[in-house]
Amino acid sequence: MATSTLDLDYEFLPYFKVYKNGHVERLLGIDAIPPGIDSQFGVSSKDISNIVPNSEVYVRIYLPINCKNKKLPLVIYFHGGGFCMFTPSSSLYHNYLNTLVSKSRVIAISVHYRRLPEHPIHVAYEDSWQVLQWVFSHCNGDGPEPWLNEHANFARVFLSGDSAGANIAHNMAMTVGSVDPELMIDILGVALIHPYFWGSDPIGSEGLYPDKKAGVDRMWSFVCPSNPDNDDPRVNLIAKGAPSLMSLGCHRVLICVAEKDILKDRGRAYYEALGRSGWMRVVEIHETQGEDHVFHLHDLDSQKSKDLMKNLAHFFNRERTHFL
Repeated sequence: MATSTLDLDYEFLPYFKVYKNGHVERLLGIDAIPPGIDSQFGVSSKDISNIVPNSEVYVRIYLPINCKNKKLPLVIYFHGGGFCMFTPSSSLYHNYLNTLVSKSRVIAISVHYRRLPEHPIHVAYEDSWQVLQWVFSHCNGDGPEPWLNEHANFARVFLSGDSAGANIAHNMAMTVGSVDPELMIDILGVALIHPYFWGSDPIGSEGLYPDKKAGVDRMWSFVCPSNPDNDDPRVNLIAKGAPSLMSLGCHRVLICVAEKDILKDRGRAYYEALGRSGWMRVVEIHETQGEDHVFHLHDLDSQKSKDLMKNLAHFFNRERTHFL
């Protein structure tokens, strides 16, 4: 039966509609680009599935074509989209990862985790953790994927993501800091781009933008109906009772915020909370003036996008001694 407004069950605009027959109609990020060789940027990519058995989880791996036998920093990237939109094959992210790999000279893994509304939020975190363990199964050079065995420098592994993906990256770093060291998961740094963090009580300039605030307020209650409080520690890192950031499992953090993004004050609060927590590593913050949430994904050629990319490339390629 063709979907129509007559058999609509519910909708979460502007993201998707769910029909009574169970069909999910996503409204954004539905295009798909296959992996392959991007001659413009000199990057090759391929998809790897069967990482999480009996699931749609996969990763897209990006490798500079002319890396020869070099070992490169490894960036594990979690895409944004409110935990419900986009995949690594979406043009927005495929083009961004090609650019990131070309400009930063890294090998990158873009993670496709299972999304809402078909799957509850905890599945996205669990899928991401399983992918992280799969990646580190290559740390001794004998894993199932040759590109990682041959080209990934496991002394220089980074987590990164934008928006909801940055939220996942942070939560993965928190998990790394609390697991058995024998798992051999060592994260050098985390780069969070316009991270999705929130809370029940407004901070900074959030109250000045009631329309934007209302939209963000309803996000977590939809994302996690079993615990709809915006002070869930996965989204409000500074809430009362949230785990101490002192256990963050990496050596350096870069937080990127945008002046017009309503989430910017949460990024700044995260920066300040890390400094107060007793986490004895290095945290830095970069703010792009005059821009809004994930502006760079929509215009990779703008000067401000290029400046952001340069900051990320420097972060990924800085000598390890400067991280410690």
